[in-house]
Amino acid sequence: MAVRRVVPNIQSEAAEESREFYGLLGFEEVMNHGWIMTLASPTAPAAQISVMSSDKTAPVTPDLSIEVEDVDAAYAAVRESGAEIVHPLQDEEWGVRRFFVRDPNGQVVNVLGHR
Repeated sequence: MAVRRVVPNIQSEAAEESREFYGLLGFEEVMNHGWIMTLASPTAPAAQISVMSSDKTAPVTPDLSIEVEDVDAAYAAVRESGAEIVHPLQDEEWGVRRFFVRDPNGQVVNVLGHR
């Protein structure tokens, strides 16, 4: 299973303040859908932080996101393991295919791949 990036998701209503704060550390806004904003390092683009008020199409806000090379294979492996699927595998209008799973620590992980 190839992992492309791991992104912590900060649930917050303070998007502007977060953009300014993380900007002090060298992050720049690379995506903003209104409910989620992603900041990345211009010199290491896979180094990212997302700030989200809530998830647009899921029942919970994930604690972190993991982009994998093959999200369908990841979904099959997770289902086979018996882990709790929190949000089913689906295609989203913003160009990702994803699902949420709860890890052994109770954290909700958004597993995704870009289409």
